[in-house]
Amino acid sequence: MSKAQLSIIDEVESAIRAGSPEKGLETARRVTDLFLSSAGSFDDEQIALFDDVLERLIGTIELRAIADMGARIALAEISAQLAPVAQAPPSVIRRLANNDEIRIAGPVLQESARLDDGQLVKIASSKGEPHLLAMAGRWWLKEIVTDALLARRYPSVSRRLAANPGARVSGGGFAVIVGQAESDPELAVSVGVRVDLPSDLRHQLLRSATDAVRARLLSRAPPHLFEEIRSAIAAVTIGVEREMSGVRDFEGAKRAIAGLKATGQLDEAALLGFARQRRYEETVATLAALSGSTVEVIRPLMQSVRDDGLLVPCKAAQLSWETTGAVLESRFTTGAMKPADLARARDHFAGMTTEDARRTLRFWQVRAS
Repeated sequence: MSKAQLSIIDEVESAIRAGSPEKGLETARRVTDLFLSSAGSFDDEQIALFDDVLERLIGTIELRAIADMGARIALAEISAQLAPVAQAPPSVIRRLANNDEIRIAGPVLQESARLDDGQLVKIASSKGEPHLLAMAGRWWLKEIVTDALLARRYPSVSRRLAANPGARVSGGGFAVIVGQAESDPELAVSVGVRVDLPSDLRHQLLRSATDAVRARLLSRAPPHLFEEIRSAIAAVTIGVEREMSGVRDFEGAKRAIAGLKATGQLDEAALLGFARQRRYEETVATLAALSGSTVEVIRPLMQSVRDDGLLVPCKAAQLSWETTGAVLESRFTTGAMKPADLARARDHFAGMTTEDARRTLRFWQVRAS
């Protein structure tokens, strides 16, 4: 470390011993400037030294900041300066992040890479809405953090998370957002166009959405989601309910299918019969058996508002289009698919090869297991 750097470190010790708030504030600014001037060249030992002395200085300033606007502004400036620095002193960052004053905590909560998931979860569980709102804007958030943020049920935080493409959200987290979106049109549109929103929750969202929200969703949908949202809206509009959220017991169906297989009666005709009767569990279990897959792989395909995934096991099982179409329509409790949708699915099915379908199904099976 240079003589100039050592001189400032001595000055820090002097300021702390003197207990002068004015001198502590001035020294903290100088130490921060010194650190920022060469942050990329310091090794871990040097960073730890800066961390120690700067945290001690900030501790003295915080006592003054309770009643001094100038001290609070100074701490906010230091926070903003250190927030984007990858090698920022970690203890100082944690201290700033936990400050009750959002102007001080906000910059590091929103940007500093020095805060790990555990620290973010702790702050999300203990601080108020402004702090959570700052965290929700971070460029990257893991599910463990967004779960903690959403557990507080602040609508403003949910809106910011939904609009943040770098925030990963769990299924449970999305369920919280969708529940709030029923009375929040802005939130409904933000979450409705997210690519990672589970299909069943998108369908739930669209069921409760107003026509105005549905129109906005279509206008803002990215190209690869437009057809899925349009189809889901059409299904809701005509009162069609897909078998997405019901509690299902497949054990009885599995035993029945095993019995058919043992007697040589497990074939396409049996599947066609189950599909036409809309016997959901038996349809899923039979398609799984005929395609060489499992219920765990087939059921999500049956639950999706998209048709293309379900075509894969149908092609792998070498089913006719008649049976495939019946399987597609068996997802509905009432009604039928639009002729245009069926025609589009039929063209897709005709262009798919059995070999490609079986390869894709094997990949899904490995991933599921």
